[in-house]
Amino acid sequence: MDPESTQLQQSELAAVLGPDPSPFETLISHLMSSSNEQRSHAEALFNLCKQTDPDTLSLKLAHLLSSSPHQEARAMSAILLRKQLTRDDSYLWPRLSPQTQSSLKSLLLSSIQTENVKSISKKLCDTISELASGILPDNAWPELLPFMFQCVSSDSPKLQESAFLIFAQLSQYIGESLTPHIKHLHGLFLQCLTSPTTNSDVRIAALNAVINFIQCLSGSADRDRFQDLLPAMMRTLTEALNSGQEATAQEALELLIELAGTEPRFLRRQLVDVVGAMLQIAEAESLEEGTRHLAIEFVITLAEARERAPGMMRKLPQFISRMFAILMKMLLDIEDDPAWHSAETEDEDAGETSNYSVGQECLDRLSISLGGNTIVPVASEQLPAYLAAPEWQKRHAALIALAQIAEGCSKVMIKNLDQVVAMVLNSFNDQHPRVRWAAINAIGQLSTDLGPDLQIQYHQGVLPALAAAMDDFPNPRVQAHAASAVLNFSENCTPDILTPYLDGIVSKLLVILQNGKQMVQEGALTALASVADSSQEHFQKYYDAVMPYLKAILVNATDKSNRMLRAKSMECISLVGMAVGKEKFRADAKQVMEVLMSLQVSQMETDDPTTSYMLQAWARLCKCLGQDFLPYMEFVMPPLLRSASLKPDVTITSADSENDIDDSDDDSMETITLGDKRIGIKTSVLEEKATACNMLCCYADELKEGFFPWIDQVAGTLVPLLKFYFHEEVRKAAVSAMPELLRSAKLAIEKGQSQGRDASYLKFLSDSIIPALVDALHKEPDTEICASMLDSLNECLQISGMLLDESQVKAIVDEIKQVITASSSRKRERAERTKAEDFDAEESELIKEENEQEEEVFDQVSCVISFLKNLSYVDCWATVFVLCSYRSILWSSFQNIYVSQVGEILGTLIKTFKASFLPFFDELSSYLTPMWGRDKTPEERRIAICIFDDIAEQCREAAIKYYDTYLPFLLEACNDETADVRQAAVYGLGVCAEFGGSVFKPLVGEALSRLNAVIQHPNALHSDNVMAYDNAVSALGKICQFHRDSIDSAQVFTFFLLMVIPAWLNCLPIKGDLIEAKVVHDQLCSMVERSDSELLGPNNQYLPKIVSVFAEVLCAGKDLATEQTAGRMINLLRQLQQTLPPATLASTWSSLQPQQQLALQSILSS
Repeated sequence: MDPESTQLQQSELAAVLGPDPSPFETLISHLMSSSNEQRSHAEALFNLCKQTDPDTLSLKLAHLLSSSPHQEARAMSAILLRKQLTRDDSYLWPRLSPQTQSSLKSLLLSSIQTENVKSISKKLCDTISELASGILPDNAWPELLPFMFQCVSSDSPKLQESAFLIFAQLSQYIGESLTPHIKHLHGLFLQCLTSPTTNSDVRIAALNAVINFIQCLSGSADRDRFQDLLPAMMRTLTEALNSGQEATAQEALELLIELAGTEPRFLRRQLVDVVGAMLQIAEAESLEEGTRHLAIEFVITLAEARERAPGMMRKLPQFISRMFAILMKMLLDIEDDPAWHSAETEDEDAGETSNYSVGQECLDRLSISLGGNTIVPVASEQLPAYLAAPEWQKRHAALIALAQIAEGCSKVMIKNLDQVVAMVLNSFNDQHPRVRWAAINAIGQLSTDLGPDLQIQYHQGVLPALAAAMDDFPNPRVQAHAASAVLNFSENCTPDILTPYLDGIVSKLLVILQNGKQMVQEGALTALASVADSSQEHFQKYYDAVMPYLKAILVNATDKSNRMLRAKSMECISLVGMAVGKEKFRADAKQVMEVLMSLQVSQMETDDPTTSYMLQAWARLCKCLGQDFLPYMEFVMPPLLRSASLKPDVTITSADSENDIDDSDDDSMETITLGDKRIGIKTSVLEEKATACNMLCCYADELKEGFFPWIDQVAGTLVPLLKFYFHEEVRKAAVSAMPELLRSAKLAIEKGQSQGRDASYLKFLSDSIIPALVDALHKEPDTEICASMLDSLNECLQISGMLLDESQVKAIVDEIKQVITASSSRKRERAERTKAEDFDAEESELIKEENEQEEEVFDQVSCVISFLKNLSYVDCWATVFVLCSYRSILWSSFQNIYVSQVGEILGTLIKTFKASFLPFFDELSSYLTPMWGRDKTPEERRIAICIFDDIAEQCREAAIKYYDTYLPFLLEACNDETADVRQAAVYGLGVCAEFGGSVFKPLVGEALSRLNAVIQHPNALHSDNVMAYDNAVSALGKICQFHRDSIDSAQVFTFFLLMVIPAWLNCLPIKGDLIEAKVVHDQLCSMVERSDSELLGPNNQYLPKIVSVFAEVLCAGKDLATEQTAGRMINLLRQLQQTLPPATLASTWSSLQPQQQLALQSILSS
């Protein structure tokens, strides 16, 4: 800045901060100016004031707030002062002198008493609350709480309201500072809410304060002290309604909805009264729709508060029935709008009202939150009357309701598919087209939610009905919806189900493609695409008939009104091409891609759907053509990278701003309110970005090393998007692309296609990707994406993990710790829900599903740790120490979360570090031993045994010292009622027999007895038990191999009343556990090779059985024996052919089944 400008600025600064208030008022006015230049200059000057003299600036703002005659100036002063007192980068308070701080506090409290404009008072309360939240916990504003208590006790409604507004905000910010005053606050709240003279605004402010205060209380006992306020809180609502103050009632409802969502159990004791009152409001047709909708929202919010009050609402079946009836009645609020019948526009909502929309949405939410066991009986009771009614609206409502509840009730509805499907298909012939449309809509939704059961069982009824509906030319909207339902049906359909119907469906779709209205044509294109995708090569039969029509639309649908039609033709062509394959599609592919290229260089409008559809079509064409697509990449990639690099279109305004975000009637603009900000996001931009990112991943996956030239640009675009929190699909695509980029680079380097780059480039790329992925994992809020990130990380490690340095490995291990900790916390929360008094079977099922989703995370953790163990440069003991320092977390998880996954992690550590791990095993044994108990779950017992099995197998002689402690548990577990536990136990006996030496010998008799019980069990070969049986046979073989001298005659007699080795032979071959089968059959082969006399028996009497086992093993291919073992068996059989006397050979051969004889002849002659 030049000296003259600096002097001018200093002059302005002196004037603004000087004794004359006018320049400062002018500055504040300019900050609100519509002129960008004037406002920017004022902002620069204001910031200079902050830097130069924060004391004077703060005091001037406070004086302007308290004394300016201009409302706009006072309001702006309150806003600016609040910003300066907010604890962020611009926090001024610590920079102010004690004298200024004292004056500021006094001026704020004084302004509260003098300000008469309600909107400014609220802003002033916000400012006081913001400051108090920072200094009250340190007792730096001792005057505030006494002042507020005084205001509440005053006769001034204005002061009472202000005090309650501040109490409400402080409860949110620093509730713990208010809890010492809980008794006093309770009395104030009760007095205000029960006093008949309390002003309605004050009552609402008090309701806000008490609800916020209840939410900040951490103990249920403290919350229970406020139970007696609930009737008065509800009266705030009912009295407002009775006096016709619906705006006040709606404020009260919004506050109560917040309470229902955050502290539903606070309502439990008076649930019947509270829910009853809400349903009464919802049923009152004399009230405004907005009021009724909020009452419904309250009940739905309570139903959805499963995590805090599981099962509570299911205890009120009479209210659920009333709620369902209310929502059904709302679905009747629909008009037979001519626009729906004319089908000139896409508007399928023509004639639908806000009541209808709320009814539809809330039926969906209610069914998802309460489940099928609760909702289906209610629906079964109410829907038949609607379906049988003469009014079309009722029949329509029943079908819409059926579609809406399908997702939440799918498990129960699948059990009653006959009734459900019949109900819908009967309505395909309804006299009213809107009812027929609703029936088709229901079939489409049911195909999604109840598939593939519906497709498998009812294709013979559904597909012909949909084909017939496509003939409804007088009602094009019905036709279009029938085509859309074909899409829904085929998405969950296998080619063998769909193929018999293809002739009829494809011919119908081609007819409406040529003769229908535009929306019907679009529906036909989408259905054709889906049918081709589902039927794959079976669609080749129709290709020559279909493709000319598709290309004609692509070339000729050039008007703006036909943009979506052209876009859908691209989608259809690319999916048909993928279905029929490169050879069939090749002739048309070149022409199609030339059209796409010409479209891509044309100037398309920003809202043209062609862009997004074209991005996807190019990627499908790449998948179809494979490496033949490479010449087009130079053309495809630049616009794709531009779309992937799009910035989010975000608009931020104040939540209490008078001006709404301008959405320009754009349906793709969505707004959300966060705190005091309203954020508008243009979702169409985000969707295009997500599509582009997905396509980049597809290209890398398909082209492999051919994608190498674009890796740098794509990595530079996608790596930062791992933390793109505006849109989940963008993050998912970025996550999926990471291993594909590394794989592409690695293959290109290995195949000499890396443009001169060597392995150092892979190291560079790995250093860019893996730490970024780990960092993103640390901050990822979505559990599903967290699991995907672990999966992606595992893939990346397999591709380039050996290039990691030690600090990167440490970062990965640290992140695994965080993942396990977070998952443990979620599981503990779910465990707490099971203790709720209303917990029921439905809730148990939902928690089971959540736990299964959580298990994905632990699956990936196990994989990642499994990889890390192979990194050669990591010091063994250091890594053991790092991982095992988390043992308390791991074993807390072990006991409370996914014992199987954590068990796998520990098993990996044992397999990796073997005897070096034993000191840590000693520390963990106090966790392990209790888990063998009968009071533990079967999975806990199984894992405890598996850990010991791993110790015995991997540590061998070093583990013998644990036998005295753990073998008694192992022997007992052989008789466990759970097959998986028995399998682990008998496997462990085999391991101990192999490596236990003399320590195991005294236990041979007991071990044989336990194995006998498993092998001789009547259902030993049942599918549930066969793995335990096979492992018991394997263990018996190891005892025969390593402890034959310890098997005395008494033990033989009590074991099988036979000799042990022939008894073992009699169990062969084993076919369930293919790993153990290979071990056992190899042992058999070895014993025959050394002519084991006990195996062969006197006069070779067991030889036919041995040959029979060999025959079965060899006939099974590679399943039951390794290639080496099979070769040895063949050699042994050939030796027998040459050495056995002819009579013995003939006798042995005749004991085989005819098919075995033929198979052996073929094998031995080859």
